[in-house]
Amino acid sequence: MTAPDSLLSNLITQSSVIVCCGPGGVGKTSVAAALALEAASAGRRACVVTIDPARRLADALGIETKANLAHVVRGPWPGTLAALMLDAGGTFDELVARYASGADQVERIAGNRLYQNLVGNLSGTQEYMATERLFALVESKEFDVIVVDTPPSRHAVDFLSAPRRLSGFLDNRVFRLLVTRGNGPVRVVSAASQLLLRSIAKVTGSEIIDDTLAFFQAFDGMEKGFRDRARSVEQLLGAPGTSYVLVATARTSTLAEATWLADRLNDEHHPIDALIVNRMLPFHLADFSAPTLASGSASDFTALVANATALARLSAAEAELVASAALASRAASVTKVPNLGQDVHDVSSLQLLARHLLPGAVL
Repeated sequence: MTAPDSLLSNLITQSSVIVCCGPGGVGKTSVAAALALEAASAGRRACVVTIDPARRLADALGIETKANLAHVVRGPWPGTLAALMLDAGGTFDELVARYASGADQVERIAGNRLYQNLVGNLSGTQEYMATERLFALVESKEFDVIVVDTPPSRHAVDFLSAPRRLSGFLDNRVFRLLVTRGNGPVRVVSAASQLLLRSIAKVTGSEIIDDTLAFFQAFDGMEKGFRDRARSVEQLLGAPGTSYVLVATARTSTLAEATWLADRLNDEHHPIDALIVNRMLPFHLADFSAPTLASGSASDFTALVANATALARLSAAEAELVASAALASRAASVTKVPNLGQDVHDVSSLQLLARHLLPGAVL
């Protein structure tokens, strides 16, 4: 197993994409931002992207959130650091504009109620648009490395599988049979299809069917562009320059979920390059501050020592949990980050976190 600081340093200086994933509430957003900050400190043009709707990243970097725009974060680093918050709807609109035949088609799609519902509510849309935004950033060549902060575990799997699922939908036989092209607008293929739609309309209402058919009419001719784009995004997620970092804390439940996610990623041929275990107790009894008493009894001092000893035992138990998780996740390296004793809420605290992620870093 490679030394953790060496491997993370290699990822930061050599990867073009770093995907940070893991359970919720483990500090994944902060770790992603710290990795991007360290890349900027190494002289690279770095961008951190979050598809988590919370404002934690924006708050930590001190930026005003305007979705889908990369905001430059000023700091004492030779490279550049930018941060971007995803707007799924805006990304979908841009994708439609890219592959539409003209302004009229864009207007028909934007005004369709099914499209508006897809953008706002359909499960998986946000995850696919995140992969699309990632691909657009890579394609722009504005950045040397892009660090992606994914949503919690199960949604992270949706993020990684979204391009394939979109391709599957566009290739689906039902999609192809529902509508067909003639010399005129898209029409229902057969009387059997019309009968099926009339049956569905009795349950859902005719407006939904009308909106669906209108959407397919408006979407006519754009499938190939969407399909090709989705396949390119899927290739990017499996490219040699794309690395995967798993973030967890030393708790039985979160490590179990992280291990589950690692299994899923391995099944998708995305092995874990690094496991980062955040907010650990100090690793040895000597790491605990020795209790000093200006005044007090010997029993007070003994109680403090006993408390420190108990914390050391807890720390040892955490280390055992992490060792088991490292084996189960098949991570190439493991980095243990102690509890910093403070919130990561600004650039200064991100620099402190980076120093623990990469002990050799000079920030």
